[in-house]
Amino acid sequence: MLKSYVIRTGHFTQAQKKAYESLADKFIVRTEKVDFKNIFNNDFGVTLEIGFGMGNTTAEIAQANPGKNYLGIEVHRPGIGKLLWEIEKRALFNIRIIENDAKLVIKDMLPEKSLDAIHIFFPDPWPKKRHHKRRLVQRPFTDNLAACIKPGGYLYMVTDWEDYALSALSELNLTPGLKNAWDGFAPAVPWRPKTKFELKGLAKEHLIRELYFTADS
Repeated sequence: MLKSYVIRTGHFTQAQKKAYESLADKFIVRTEKVDFKNIFNNDFGVTLEIGFGMGNTTAEIAQANPGKNYLGIEVHRPGIGKLLWEIEKRALFNIRIIENDAKLVIKDMLPEKSLDAIHIFFPDPWPKKRHHKRRLVQRPFTDNLAACIKPGGYLYMVTDWEDYALSALSELNLTPGLKNAWDGFAPAVPWRPKTKFELKGLAKEHLIRELYFTADS
């Protein structure tokens, strides 16, 4: 399976490492099949975030919505350690983490029609044309994503790479079970905090493109 990411080397701070070692068993999901009620110990709806980076945005959204559960997928261990540190600092109970390839998680670990929403904020744009095949938001993977969303749920993607935005818009429009909630790109939602990648994009005068698709009811 072609991976949509590379594991980048990064400094694993002592705080991140300590958080990972002390909190991984409690908040990292290590099961072959995910049972949301079992891992969260409640019946709240679940939002999946693919590639949460350092986790600041994930933690802010989860803290603002204690009546919702958030499941984050990430392979960058310093980022996982940082989110675990945020979970402890903010005393959050509604976040769990899967340390694995999102394609494998969607294909093998999650039940169909089980998610309220999927967030994909600033995925790796793979800017070189020869690497476009590695981009996450394209079929058939988007077909698998759609199959995991409950009727009436949504998929929300944000990117600052114009050609990726246009490509993703086309791929999502072609994905069975998804419908664009807007005529083209969506307006920004007020509840999404700005990410580090977004601020970098804005500094380069990149347009921030938002895509918001709903699952067929």
